[in-house]
Amino acid sequence: MPISAIASQQANPTTETMRHTKQLLDYIASQEEAVLTYSASEMILAVHSDAGYLNEPKARSRAGGHFFLSNNGNIPTNNGAVLNIAHIIKNVMSSATEAELAALYIMAREAVYIRIILEEMGHEQPPTPIQTDNSMAEGVINSKVQPKRTKAMDMRFHWLRDRECQNQFRFFWRPGKTNYADYWTKHHAAKHHENIRAEFLTPQKVLATLTHGHSGDPTTIVKALARV
Repeated sequence: MPISAIASQQANPTTETMRHTKQLLDYIASQEEAVLTYSASEMILAVHSDAGYLNEPKARSRAGGHFFLSNNGNIPTNNGAVLNIAHIIKNVMSSATEAELAALYIMAREAVYIRIILEEMGHEQPPTPIQTDNSMAEGVINSKVQPKRTKAMDMRFHWLRDRECQNQFRFFWRPGKTNYADYWTKHHAAKHHENIRAEFLTPQKVLATLTHGHSGDPTTIVKALARV
């Protein structure tokens, strides 16, 4: 996420841009090696989508996405990410709902080619579940709500509706605290990055616990991880 924010300023960099760049490099250099853990699954693509409204310069908004492979269920269980997106939406959004629809559109477009790849590999895909934490956006796509003024978002939500009718996607709502895409839409303090890191990456101390004599007995593994 910081990379796209810094990149958006590269045409007219300032001393503040340099400060942010050095801060990013310091953070990267001070973190342990990133390790992603994947659990066995039915290889069903699932997506979390979110948007940060007007939280970028020049009244821009940010779209975030978390893509993972899970099992076929109403609420897919999270797994290691196969793709994360942090994208500044080029156009100025007129409302939080429009920003969420733009984010859903961006994530769904990415999901189209991933679905094709998985199906070519022999993993048949049901309608891809895409989670949002904006009930209005979910209502618009699922025809539960018909906004009065939708010209600015017509193309996006009609595209999403059409793809849902083609059984490519299934859009559903869940609270924001369960949405893994939320992390990619906001600017956080360094402490938050440290606290949230374990939700996306496997800490090195967990790997060390598993590789130093605890890989045999499952009970021992559980006890060892509880101490981490």
